[in-house]
Amino acid sequence: MARKVKKMSNKRYFDYSLLFVIIFIVGFGLVMIYSTSSYTAQMEYGSSEYYFKKQLIFDVLGFIMMYIMYRLDYHVLRKIAPAFFALSLLLILALIPFGKTANGATRWIRFGPIGVQPADVSKTAVIIMLSAAVCAAGSKIKSLLYNFFLFVLIAGLEAILIMVISSNMSSALIILAIAFVMIFVAYPKYKFFVVLAGLGAGGVAALYNWLLGIAHQGMTENFRMNRLLMWIQPENYSSGIGYQTVQGLYAIGSGGLFGKGLGKSLQKLGFIPESQNDMIFSIICEELGLFGAMCIILVFALMLWRIIHIAQNAPDLFGTMLAAGVFAHVAVQVVLNIAVVTNFIPNTGVSLPFISYGGTASFFLLLEMGIVLNISSKIRLER
Repeated sequence: MARKVKKMSNKRYFDYSLLFVIIFIVGFGLVMIYSTSSYTAQMEYGSSEYYFKKQLIFDVLGFIMMYIMYRLDYHVLRKIAPAFFALSLLLILALIPFGKTANGATRWIRFGPIGVQPADVSKTAVIIMLSAAVCAAGSKIKSLLYNFFLFVLIAGLEAILIMVISSNMSSALIILAIAFVMIFVAYPKYKFFVVLAGLGAGGVAALYNWLLGIAHQGMTENFRMNRLLMWIQPENYSSGIGYQTVQGLYAIGSGGLFGKGLGKSLQKLGFIPESQNDMIFSIICEELGLFGAMCIILVFALMLWRIIHIAQNAPDLFGTMLAAGVFAHVAVQVVLNIAVVTNFIPNTGVSLPFISYGGTASFFLLLEMGIVLNISSKIRLER
């Protein structure tokens, strides 16, 4: 009996589902940014469209870059990975003489009217550099020690610089989480990660019990410790550092099943500071209700499913690692943002991808989406 052989056709794959999801989520983000920021923008800048217009400009630039990255062969990224990684480090170091300080943290560099957050550049740089390093490692990738070396050298260096220079712990944790997921994908053995996950869960449980024991002592002089105490009992700090969290929970609770209606939020009228940023999910819950919030979560789930599908079918290891890195970037930020807004974890200042206000973040996320679409276009269909 003759063996059946699968033949590869000349037709290439393109993930239109992912493209549709990207366009939808960016459009929805613009609508929510206008809805949440119109009152604040009118009060501060005299124009209700101030934040909307700025975000729209960066989204348009992001879609242009997404198209460029789609047309450019993604293998070029492997050659420029060291240079791009070095550039991201230089941008972080540039915060020392040129950084703009706000709320006790130095996170922005201004180039005329444009502000750039080096942490957003670093996330993309780590994805590209770690993907190139894994491919260059060859059989060494089977060594746990070598994987740890890559993790520390690439992700650890970026994370330490960001945390020390810009006091941006949330971005540092996201970079470490992205690298952890990518190493998990590259390393062929999983037992170590299962043990590590168990130890991590035990550590979180021990931390929670310890915080419960000292919560009755009240505020301390340590800012980060106060954030942890606020996470345990936010109602006790509702007039201070817990104000934003409590107001966000009010917004979520008042939305009910179907919400108050688009544009009809009360908490955005000065009650939640800068609601168009990290706390935008709470306004989504208030205006669109639990149903609307679940729909957005499902849209993100669809996006992540398409990205992981592309990673599994990528034509080479480099494509798989790039797609896995983008998957980790989006997944980690979505999970952390929703967990913070609902007070499942301490407040870390993580934005909601494609929806929260932030030009640099949106630009580099769309750049990464262009890379993923590029990888999808290199997949050959089987007959």
